[in-house]
Amino acid sequence: MNDSRPVIAVILGDPAGIGPELVAKLFNEAGLFDDVHTVLLGDRWLWQEGQRVAGISHHLPEVGTFEAARRHSGPVFLPMDTLSEGEVGYAEETAAGGASVLALLSRCMDAALAGEVDAICFAPLNKFAMKKGGLKYEDELHFFADYLGVDGYFCEFNTLGNLWTARISSHIPLKEAAAYITEERIVAASRLIYDSLQLAGNTAPRVAVAAFNPHGGEGGTCGREEIEVIAPAVEKCRVQGYPVSGPFPADTLFIKARDGEFDAVVTMYHDQGQIAIKLLGFMEGVTVQGGLPIPIATPAHGTAFDIAGQGKANVGPTRNAFAIASRMGRNLRQQRLAAQA
Repeated sequence: MNDSRPVIAVILGDPAGIGPELVAKLFNEAGLFDDVHTVLLGDRWLWQEGQRVAGISHHLPEVGTFEAARRHSGPVFLPMDTLSEGEVGYAEETAAGGASVLALLSRCMDAALAGEVDAICFAPLNKFAMKKGGLKYEDELHFFADYLGVDGYFCEFNTLGNLWTARISSHIPLKEAAAYITEERIVAASRLIYDSLQLAGNTAPRVAVAAFNPHGGEGGTCGREEIEVIAPAVEKCRVQGYPVSGPFPADTLFIKARDGEFDAVVTMYHDQGQIAIKLLGFMEGVTVQGGLPIPIATPAHGTAFDIAGQGKANVGPTRNAFAIASRMGRNLRQQRLAAQA
């Protein structure tokens, strides 16, 4: 079928958190679903609970497959029985809740491998619950990558509006971060975030690379990673035709990025970029899973157990995540159709 509209899968997130409420609020947003086919996966009772907490009622047609979504102009619901209502309560990190999430994500991965979905947006997950429920990886990104057979470089992108960040290392002890700084990883991260921004609609992204040491190493007197590794990696990117600049001292780089000088920043470790992005706009941020064959996005915040079930959750980051997934999914769909022509 040559329908150019992408199929976007949406998951309710951890059943003990604010995810179901956020999705109910998301589906109340006007205009988001006009140019996409949207499939919500989850347990019927949990979807109903999310609507109750949000004070919103939706009547989505039920379907049995992702492909069936293409026969509907608006969002549809694909029910799955993954846990019963009595198995989980609000603010509980349970094996049952984690296993439920893994079952839903696995269904989406199967659909991605079959070419039935073009992007995925999931509400916040709880890594500890997922590990109790059977997750064998450090996070969901590594789960996705293994499931989808990714053998190239992949990493999380944290985004705030038009500004995206990548990182050379992620969920590791800080004392190990220096060992991850290699030319190969810096080049791969820079190219990946450039290509991903293009898929998201930025035709000419400007990428900056952060230094690792204070003040950019001060000419080698405060560390030599900038001279021996980072600068050569930046030059290699430029030789390959990528508009990459740096390295820049991290404490001033994000001021330049905030003011629009760059579209993306490649950082050397987790908190180097996370602190800056969250200070710039914690309640608007989105995490994009980079380097996978399908776009996957989620709000950058967590499950917010402290307000779960109270109807207080802010839908803004979830709306932003869905919008990014839709843009990237639409462009991916168009690429797939062009390849088939």
